Amino acid sequence: PSTVGAVQFRQGWFLGDGTGAGKGRQAAAMIMAYFCQPGTTRLRAVWISISDKLVEDARRDWTALGGCESDVIALSKFKQGQTITADSGILFTTYATLRSQEKAGKASRLQQIVDWLGEDSEGVVIFDEAHAMGNACPDAEGGFGAGQASLQGMAGVKLQRAIPKARIVYASATGASRVSNLAYASRLGLCGTGDFPFASQSDFVTSINQGGVAAMEIVTRDLKALGLYASRCLSFDGVEYESLDVELTPQQTEIYDRYASAFIVIHQNMEQALESCNISSESGKCLNKDAKRAAKSVFESCKQRFFGHLLTSMKCPKLIKAIEEDLENDHSVVIQLVSTSEETLKRKISAIDPEDWSDLKVDVTPRELIMHYLVNAFPVQLYERRVDAEGREYSELVKDGDGQPVLSKVAVARRDKLVADLCSLPPLPSALDHLLMHFGADAVAEVTGRSIRLLRDEDGRTYVAKRPSCANLSEAQAFMDGGKRILVFSTAGGIGRSYHASLECKNQQRRKSYLLEPGWSAPTAIQGLGRTHRTNQKSAPIFVLVSTNVKGEKRFIATIARRLASLGALTRGERQTGGQNLFHERDNLESIYAEAALKMLFGRISAGHIKGCSLAQFEAATGLSLMTNEGRMKDVLPEIPQFLNRVLALPIALQNLIFEEFERLLDGNIEAAIANGSYEVGVEVIRAHRLTVESIQPVYEHSTGSVTQCVEIESTDPNPVMSAARALRLFGKLYVNLKEGRAAVLCEASSLVDDNGAPIERVEFVHPASVKRVPVGDAYCDGWREATIEEWKPLWETELEAQPKFITKRFFLLCGLLLPIWNLLTKLDWRVYRLTTDAGESYLGRVVLPNQMSTIAASLSLRQVKLSASEIVNIVLTSKESVSLGGSFTLRTSFVMKEKRLEVISSQISPALGEQLKAAGCFNEVINWTTRYFIPARQADAVRVIEEIQQMFD
Repeated sequence: PSTVGAVQFRQGWFLGDGTGAGKGRQAAAMIMAYFCQPGTTRLRAVWISISDKLVEDARRDWTALGGCESDVIALSKFKQGQTITADSGILFTTYATLRSQEKAGKASRLQQIVDWLGEDSEGVVIFDEAHAMGNACPDAEGGFGAGQASLQGMAGVKLQRAIPKARIVYASATGASRVSNLAYASRLGLCGTGDFPFASQSDFVTSINQGGVAAMEIVTRDLKALGLYASRCLSFDGVEYESLDVELTPQQTEIYDRYASAFIVIHQNMEQALESCNISSESGKCLNKDAKRAAKSVFESCKQRFFGHLLTSMKCPKLIKAIEEDLENDHSVVIQLVSTSEETLKRKISAIDPEDWSDLKVDVTPRELIMHYLVNAFPVQLYERRVDAEGREYSELVKDGDGQPVLSKVAVARRDKLVADLCSLPPLPSALDHLLMHFGADAVAEVTGRSIRLLRDEDGRTYVAKRPSCANLSEAQAFMDGGKRILVFSTAGGIGRSYHASLECKNQQRRKSYLLEPGWSAPTAIQGLGRTHRTNQKSAPIFVLVSTNVKGEKRFIATIARRLASLGALTRGERQTGGQNLFHERDNLESIYAEAALKMLFGRISAGHIKGCSLAQFEAATGLSLMTNEGRMKDVLPEIPQFLNRVLALPIALQNLIFEEFERLLDGNIEAAIANGSYEVGVEVIRAHRLTVESIQPVYEHSTGSVTQCVEIESTDPNPVMSAARALRLFGKLYVNLKEGRAAVLCEASSLVDDNGAPIERVEFVHPASVKRVPVGDAYCDGWREATIEEWKPLWETELEAQPKFITKRFFLLCGLLLPIWNLLTKLDWRVYRLTTDAGESYLGRVVLPNQMSTIAASLSLRQVKLSASEIVNIVLTSKESVSLGGSFTLRTSFVMKEKRLEVISSQISPALGEQLKAAGCFNEVINWTTRYFIPARQADAVRVIEEIQQMFD
């Protein structure tokens, strides 16, 4: 009943079936079974999935619930435009079919479905593998302007709008890796419905993106609280995680460096070719932006794919040895790929006479990618320079009398020389062919989209073998039956299929699942891993990430890591579930910490602070320009993706040098963020010696009954003081500040880097109950001098004795629904916390500090929070904010002759009020002919004085 209520809330429900769980489809079938009962008006339903092969899975799940196999009707049995004659049943189709447009006067497939259902239909429509509709709206998150929406995404949204009363179910293990990809789930009512404060899709995307991954986690949890979202996760108990680290041999390193050098030459020749074709001028001015952008875009895309394939190929020798050991240890092996090089193979074979296919001498190598680019996309077409009416120079394509583009002889000569030079470089086989040639087709089950492949017979001759459309089914079955113990699959074989050690199959050996080629898609990577970890299995798999020691390979890992964090947040409500320990947050090289590190790196390169990589060498090797003609650093510098792409194509020694410096700066930024408490790590657990609930106030109640609460929490922890004996063991220098009566141990601290790349040296003052890190020469250093142990120890002991044994703090936690009041919380910390009180109560929500409550209390109809004296002191000293003391008085920090003070300020302090302040413990000084009032700097004295001032206004 609760499930039915959730569906009926807005006729839309999202099922996240868990990574590799394989149960989302069954749950969707159960919902359909409830609604499609005899005697109701909902006897027509639609099941949309990603492949027509999954119709058998739909029939299996439906019959398991007591239905008839004939109830599931494939739409492909009816021609486009033909009336569907079935009176009832479940119409099964695919997204590719759904997007079919009207043609030859025949209505579209979408209209065909709507006509059968009827516009007033209340039946169920299941969007299985719903992530296939991910690009349902134009995407502007990529940084290059709005991208076009996908046809099948738009078709899915149109279908939902055409049948507004229907029950909609979205089922996917990888629902979305970006907020904008949730556009297809329009029935969840995230925007434009009045239930949430988002007027439009763009408003929702912008608001959530500002909150980062933590905001995405809140979206998922709130949808669960409203009954709109269900997400199960198959237990990962027993799953093991390994990494196969491939260190390139000297021969492989030499090959990589030769290709990298070739790409540097290609890039340099491209710039010259653009000038020869009049796309750019000799001074570097762009004469035709579209032509230049197209040439460079294709080149960069080709370069990424080339080096990705090259590294995948270089992993194979060590992978093959690992597989041989796995087979000896009675494991079955599953290998995940993205590319199969089929198009390259087809191009090579098309140039060979079919009569010669019996003994082919063909190398299908990643080198063919760049050769194909040079022949077909290298800029060789001639452009003519022109000047417009406003005197601006531009260029247009030159065509001959037949309307064909005229070629630049200089550019063609450069291209032909590049092709000749590349032909001399050693070929490397593609990964898939490498595995097939080594183990043989009789031992390897191939589940890919290839229609042809190269095989080797018993005599060692290579021949072309065609693969029928049913090959994937038979190959997968051969693996599950144990006839073949190695299975290689690509994206085409990674959706909806099962390769796990099922209790229902003959091959129940433990699976060793290798992620050989991660690609760019986080959903695809996770979908692939889920093929070997599913329900009803004898043993959990071993997941292995295969990577090389080439630093530039992090270009691929970085994209996956970034998208997996948001994928975990948007599918489970917790980012850590995305990568399942294979990928970590620090692998994300496209974070704000990485962006800051890149700017620092450019500063260090331009200042000549990196040995072995001068500015001229960096710009020549990468083609990136950092400096203006005036000799200063550009305001707009290359972004992370462009930097990573260029570094990937450098010789290994140079890219490792640059990347190690980049990683050092990145680690420093992350360390600093962790130290100041701003590092975003997802759901954090608050632990304390004692956690108690002081009060609970209702904030908001949704129409469904879900509520938002403000919980006041008091935490108590032992004061982490340091004894004099322990401080002396630090071997730091002993320092005292006689004016303040304080002692410290002085230690070295890690340096920072300024915006120009120069190091900022720091020192660390260790006190009995605190640590202060400041730059050398900071005002805090004034007044301190080195001391003997006889001078130092009494001051240390005195300060130590004044410290309380326990520290009690207060904070507030906004728990429950947060999306409906999202617009009221924009100024708060985005992080999400979890805690369990001493009474065993668990809470999850966003933390509000006492000083922040005054800014949101009125809008949330909460009572105002009175800050204690100790809270006021901590807020003023740590956040540099001004805090009201009552009346017209506020407390702030001020510097007088480089001395940090606590100052009481007011619009006007009369002599009588001044005397009251002095009676409470303040002291005054005349500075620049103005009387100013200050509170003693010692925290205990400051707390006592503030308490006296607060009593003046009670």
